[in-house]
Amino acid sequence: MPESEEQRRNRELIELLNELRVALPGVQVLFAFLLAVPFANGFPKLGRLDRDIFFVAFIATALSTVCLIAPSSYHRLRWRAHDKERMLVASNVLTIAGLVLLAVAITAVVFVITDFVLWYGLPLRTAYLDRRR
Repeated sequence: MPESEEQRRNRELIELLNELRVALPGVQVLFAFLLAVPFANGFPKLGRLDRDIFFVAFIATALSTVCLIAPSSYHRLRWRAHDKERMLVASNVLTIAGLVLLAVAITAVVFVITDFVLWYGLPLRTAYLDRRR
């Protein structure tokens, strides 16, 4: 028996909310990490470019969190409105935006960490190894 339109909408909404339950904890952990980084001892050593990229990562993570939380809030606010198709479309757009912003944030964080390790970590390691010889 094929599913009705109402059954399809209900299934798609449940699937979407379950996908958000998977993505949201990762974004929240990244956001918590980014909140702590400016207070670390090594943060002042970052160059201007790294600080700017870090700020991009921080803002992208914050916006990603908002976008990924919004479908659950929208669902709760409109749960008796009987317009699940509109809710699904809006939630899908918000989820995609949140995941794109998460990709931007992760890319920016990887850049900052890689730049820090390559420009500060490797010379220190090389100097340490040269001393041991």
